[in-house]
Amino acid sequence: MIARGELGAWLAELAGQGLYRQRRVLESPQGALVVVEGRPLVNFCSNDYLGLASHPEVVEALRAGAARYGVGAGAAHLVCGHGRAHQALEEELAEFTGRERALLFSSGYLANLGVVSALAGRRDTIFADRLNHASLLDGARLAGARLERYPHADLDALDSALARCPTRGRLIVSDGVFSMDGDVAPARELAVLARRYDAWLMIDDAHGLGVLGTEGGGSLAALGLDQDDVPVLIGTLGKAFGTAGAFVAGKAKLIDYLLQRTRTYLYTTAPPPALAEATRAALRLARKDAWRRQHLARLITRFRAGATMLGLPLGASTTPIQPLIVGDNRAAVRLSQALWSAGFLVAAIRPPTVPAGTARLRIALSAAHTDDQVDRLLEALASALAEVLGKAGQRPEEAEP
Repeated sequence: MIARGELGAWLAELAGQGLYRQRRVLESPQGALVVVEGRPLVNFCSNDYLGLASHPEVVEALRAGAARYGVGAGAAHLVCGHGRAHQALEEELAEFTGRERALLFSSGYLANLGVVSALAGRRDTIFADRLNHASLLDGARLAGARLERYPHADLDALDSALARCPTRGRLIVSDGVFSMDGDVAPARELAVLARRYDAWLMIDDAHGLGVLGTEGGGSLAALGLDQDDVPVLIGTLGKAFGTAGAFVAGKAKLIDYLLQRTRTYLYTTAPPPALAEATRAALRLARKDAWRRQHLARLITRFRAGATMLGLPLGASTTPIQPLIVGDNRAAVRLSQALWSAGFLVAAIRPPTVPAGTARLRIALSAAHTDDQVDRLLEALASALAEVLGKAGQRPEEAEP
């Protein structure tokens, strides 16, 4: 525990390392164009991948839902908080993902925390990709299980770890699309290993659902994987679907088990029913409007081609998440500030969110963006790199601290 008198020194040290975080105050609806603290900016750091967060039909569904059901759910799902809107959304999410049932949670963090700790215990082993989202790691810690973190997407290392595992209970957990790198997990190969070693496989497809696969079915749908291949699917609703909350989907017996055992479901007030109605509208739009995914895919190709021409050091991602690896924490912050001055909102991501030495700009593309906005961002990035690093062509990770 940090001593009360040491808080100021700790914060000062954090600032000196380029790791101090500050919030920006958004004063407009979420979208490609936002107003932050009075400043109009083109937004390239939102997870609103399909541009649905402020869609008129989603907003109207929220209003109509509030008029019909009120605002708060009033209780946990198993007390008296589970309404008709929640039930309808769960049924539609199950059908959308090709699974028998789905269970709603108030957030993706709560879903991962609860499901991991419900499936694994002190006599079990959890195998986690080293770049998994923090909520998956915290779920493993809460479970008290033995934790094996294998190198990112290293199937040989995972195979070896499974082979020498001393416990009978085994759970493999992985992001579907990695939130800070944008690459897609080798889920097909993970499913093979899970079968070979009689392990549960849980995929958090927060950043894949709505974006990848037919009708936006996600990274698993794009690979043709079903509930037999990946028994536990986690999805969030605050990214491509533009609302809030999360769900787990799988076979009926699994969902019934989780409904009985998952503490973050049992002991949390249900999400507002109006929010469930808004999410139902967003889900319909995401499935129907194939043009959103098509336009987004074209923007990703355009951005990466332009970045290659400019020599920008992007990570290997074909998803809306395009990381520009900087390396030094303070250089990443200065680049973000330079883009702010040029009229663009792009977040600097630093440890512990990403590994030490891999600070980056996390550039997130949306179907709401235009070709011109992407082109102007590329120009601003090139200028910012030259300004911050002192000379054009120097790789960001080579910058002096």
